[in-house]
Amino acid sequence: MKLPSLKIGSLTASIPLIQGGMSIRVSTSSLAAPVADCGGIGVIGGSGLPTDELEEDIRKAKSATDGIIAVNIMYAMKNFYNLVMSSIESGVDLIITGAGFSRDIFKIGKKYNVPIAMIVSSPTLAKLAERLGAAAIIVEAKEAGGHLGTDKPLRTLFPPIREVVKNVPLIAAGGITNGYEMAEIMDKYGADGIQIASRFVLSEECDVADEFKQAYLDANQEDIVLTSSPVGMPGRALQTPFVQALAKGLDLTTKKCKHVCLKKCDHHYCISERLLSSREGNLQEGLFFTGENTYKIKNILPVAEIFKQFISQAESVYKEKRGFAPPV
Repeated sequence: MKLPSLKIGSLTASIPLIQGGMSIRVSTSSLAAPVADCGGIGVIGGSGLPTDELEEDIRKAKSATDGIIAVNIMYAMKNFYNLVMSSIESGVDLIITGAGFSRDIFKIGKKYNVPIAMIVSSPTLAKLAERLGAAAIIVEAKEAGGHLGTDKPLRTLFPPIREVVKNVPLIAAGGITNGYEMAEIMDKYGADGIQIASRFVLSEECDVADEFKQAYLDANQEDIVLTSSPVGMPGRALQTPFVQALAKGLDLTTKKCKHVCLKKCDHHYCISERLLSSREGNLQEGLFFTGENTYKIKNILPVAEIFKQFISQAESVYKEKRGFAPPV
């Protein structure tokens, strides 16, 4: 049995897989375009970027593929609306947002005919997003990397949200690492598609430093921890010396803000500087956001091969019907 397509507004992805948006400069056009070429939805991480850089990267992605290109922009960003409008003007196909809740974004999406997908972690917000006009809803559970809105695992969080969301696609995100899990969450739990991010860091096309990818490859389960963020939400990351220093309560306060990026920031460190350091492969100073199950991934593959594996694994489950446990 073939995987179903994923329809969001007037857009149709032949493979029901969204590549999660990762900032700063982790998921760029270099990654998003190949994902879109494979039939998924490629996502540029727009948070923390200057508007001109975001515009250029969206145009670059759009010129490289006929597939679907989206941008992920955190509502927590000070220039949220500027980033949204720049994305629309640059021809982006879909806007994904979370880390806060904007009502106005749905009006903007309707005005410019750009579908909006909202990331939520509760039935209440999911129901509200659908009522206000979300074209799709992404359920992000505690297994996800980066900023987290819940401490509930995906298989606990998803069912009550599935109960209240009836008229738009509902996409599962958090800790999915292979096609067997993709088939399980779609067939058994009723997801219309999945979103994965960490697996795509370990792709040839993701243009972070080699040291960043090696840190993922070297990670054991105990190396993936929760840490604090100036955004005011917990985040899941690798336990690097920087994260260990935070846990010990060392003073890492930002003395002078170089990046006026967040609407609300407690300045106990500069998240922009730390994320940029990780992209450059600085294992001592960087903040390496990662999903809970990244330790299970042990190879770097081309995007096309990642898709091939997910599709073949998921479709093998559909074909065998109806057992969902992957081979040991």
